[in-house]
Order: sequence, then structure tokens, then C-alpha cells
Amino acid sequence: MKFFRKALLILIIPLFAFSGSHKFYISVTNVDYSKKDQSVQIITRIFIDDMNAVLKERYGIPSKLGTDSESAVDREYLEKYIRTKFLVEINGETVKYEFIGKKYDTDMVIYYLEVPDVPLKNLKQIGIQNEVLTDIYDDQQNVVHFNINGNKKSHVLVKSHTKGMLNL
Repeated sequence: MKFFRKALLILIIPLFAFSGSHKFYISVTNVDYSKKDQSVQIITRIFIDDMNAVLKERYGIPSKLGTDSESAVDREYLEKYIRTKFLVEINGETVKYEFIGKKYDTDMVIYYLEVPDVPLKNLKQIGIQNEVLTDIYDDQQNVVHFNINGNKKSHVLVKSHTKGMLNL
């Protein structure tokens, strides 16, 4: 009986080590062009617990994104962090984008960005610099999918290579 208990503990304890957290660090960003709105529209998905961790590490706030206790300060620092770590370039120039909003889906935060007033005829190149979470996770991967006027390209951005581009 003693042997059985030890064997059971040896098998069960490692399972608890993996519950409640994930072992990979990834975000996925889709960059599209809206002909109707003449704008570049960006949607990014990232794990909520990673965003809470980086806001605590970087700004010292115990962020509670995705919970009933989420505060205006949490939202303010989320946007502040995104703006410092996520840049958009059009035709070689860094441009400002609008933070349209965010929503939650299970354990992910999805945020929406837009660069308005970008006529397609003037769009020759678009670049994304994404350093989100690379300041706390060395193995963070930020995947970027471009789909602009039928031109598609994907990049896997990492700490040592944070920029992806699409030439049109």
C-alpha cells in the first residue's frame, strides 16, 4: 500500500506543475487593409496572464485585466504598454494609430488598432515592430500576418528580430 501511494504521488504531482499556466509565449497579430474605411486595421491576440505579469513587472501595478476587478488604471497601463512596444510604419515612417478597444476571449485579450486615412494607392510598404512581452520572456514569439490588397506575408518576430514588413 505504501508503494502504491508513493507511485501515485510521483505520477500526480508533476501534473499540478503544469496546471494554471502555459509554457509557451506567443501573440498573433493580423494586419489587414479596409478599402471601405481606407484604413489599416490590426487585431492582436495575447494571453491575459502574460499581460498582467508584464504590467506588474514594468509598472508595478497589480493588474487584473480580464476580471471583474479590472480598473481604469489597468486599461490605461495596457494601452501605454502597447504604445511603447508596438509600432506601425507606413512607407518607412512611424505612424500613430488609434487604440479602438479590446475584448476578452477565454484566456486571451484581443485588442483592436487602426491607422486611419491611408489611401491604398499611396501604400507601398507596411511594417510592424512588435516587442510585446519580449522584455520579460526571452522566448516570446509575436506572429504577424499581413493581408493587404491580396498580398500576404507572415513573420515570426522574436526578441532579436522584432520587425516584419510587407512591400506592395
